[in-house]
Amino acid sequence: MALIVTQHWSANLVTMTYEISAGDTAWVLTSAALVLLMTPGLAFFYGGMVRAKGVLNMLMMNFITMGTVGVLWVLYGYSMAFGNSVGGVVGNPLEFAGLTSLMSEDAVVGTVPALAFVAFQACFAIIAVALVSGAIADRATFSGWVVFTILWATLVYFPAAHWVFAFDGTTAEFGGFIANSIQAIDFAGGTAIHINAGAAALALAIVVGKRLEFGVRPMRPHNMTLVMLGAALLWFGWFGFNAGSALGATTTAAVAWVNTLAATAAAMLAWLAVEKIRYGHPTSLGAASGIVAGLVGITPAAGSVSPLGALVIGILAGVACAYAIGLKNKLGYDDSLDVVGVHLVGGLVGTLLIGLLADPGSPAGVAGLLYGGGFDQLLRQFAGAAIVLVYSFVVTLLIGYAIKKTIGFRVGTAVELGGIDIAEHSEVGYDLSPVYYSALGGVRRSLLVDPAELPESELSKEATK
Repeated sequence: MALIVTQHWSANLVTMTYEISAGDTAWVLTSAALVLLMTPGLAFFYGGMVRAKGVLNMLMMNFITMGTVGVLWVLYGYSMAFGNSVGGVVGNPLEFAGLTSLMSEDAVVGTVPALAFVAFQACFAIIAVALVSGAIADRATFSGWVVFTILWATLVYFPAAHWVFAFDGTTAEFGGFIANSIQAIDFAGGTAIHINAGAAALALAIVVGKRLEFGVRPMRPHNMTLVMLGAALLWFGWFGFNAGSALGATTTAAVAWVNTLAATAAAMLAWLAVEKIRYGHPTSLGAASGIVAGLVGITPAAGSVSPLGALVIGILAGVACAYAIGLKNKLGYDDSLDVVGVHLVGGLVGTLLIGLLADPGSPAGVAGLLYGGGFDQLLRQFAGAAIVLVYSFVVTLLIGYAIKKTIGFRVGTAVELGGIDIAEHSEVGYDLSPVYYSALGGVRRSLLVDPAELPESELSKEATK
C-alpha cells in the first residue's frame, strides 16, 4: 500500500532483485497480529454497548466474521483484492486462489514475503466486515448475518480493496482504478474500510428496520467496562493497522505511529469537550467513542500529514462524530451502535482533510490545498470517497433485501423482547442463577430452575456434597 518497488513477472509470481528484510517481515507479521486483535476488541466494544440480553450475539457476530472472511480470503479473496486487475475493477479471482503459488521464496511484496502481506491484509478484510454488525445489533438473525458476511465480503469489500489498495506493479502488474487513475490517498483504509463499512451500515439499518421501542425506551450500554476495554484494544491494535501499512520498519511507519497517537488523543479530548458543553458531563462512553473517531479519522491520512495536521484531523473528527451520532434520531434510522456516525463520518473527515492538510514533507510527498497544492488532491479524495460510498450503499441494499426476502434477516418480536442470546445461541452472557453440582452427575440443575422449586430433600443432598 505504502511501498512500491520495481518487480518483474513470471508464472503469476512477483520476483525481485531485493532480498527479503527480516526486520520488515517481523514488523508486518507483528502488525498483522495487532490488527487481528482489533476484531475481538471491536467485539468487546460493541458487546458492552448493547443490552445484557444481546451481548453474546454481538460478540458472536464479530467472531464468526474471522471464520467466514478468513476462509474466503484464502480461497479467492486475496486474488480478488490483489490479483491482476480486470479492467481496474476487480482482481482475477483465480490469480492466487488457494495461495499455494505464494509459498515460494521468490514471491515477495516490497521487502517482505508475499504471505506476510496476505496475512496483514486478511485482518483488514475481517474487521471491515465486522464493523457493519454494530448497525443491526439486537435484532438480526445469526444465519442472516453469516450469509451477509460472505456476500458482502465478496461483492463489496474485495472489489473496493482492489480499487484502493492494489497499486500497479506491487502485487500484480495492473491494480485498481482509484489507486492508479484517480490517485486518491488512503494510507490504511479510511475509504476502503471505514467509509465502505459506514455506508453499508446505513443501508443495512434501513433494510432490517428499527429495534422495537427505538426512540421510546432508553437502550443504554449495559457494561461500560467492556466498552472501555474494547476501545483500549482497538487503540493498541490500530498501531499495527496504521504503522503496519508502511510494510516495513521505516520512517513511514514511525510517522504513521505518531500521527495515530496524536489524532486519537485529540479526538478523545474534543468529544469530551462537546459532551461537557452540550450535556454538562464528560462520559466514559464519550471517551471511548472519541478514541475510535480519532482512529478512524487518521487512518487514511497517517502517512500524508504532519503530527500537527494529525491533531487537527483528530479534533475535527472528534467534534464531527460527536454531533453526527444524533443524526439517526433526526433522520429516523436505527444505527444501533453508531457505525454511521463514527466510521462513515470519521472516514469522510479524514479522507477529505488529506486534500487540505497533506504535507509535502510527509512520506506521501503530496501537498494539500493549505500547503500550496491547490484543489487537485481534494478533488481526488472526494472522487474516491464518493465512489466507494455510493457503491457500498447500493450493493449492500441489494444484498440486504435479498437475504430478507429469502432466509429472513430479522428475528421475531418475541425473540427480540426476550433476548436474542437465548434464542440464537442457547446461552446467556451473565449467568446469575444458582447452579447446583453433583460429584457424580455433573450439573444437576440448570440456570432455568429456581432453587425454590427444588424439593427440600434435594436441597439438603446438594448441600452435603
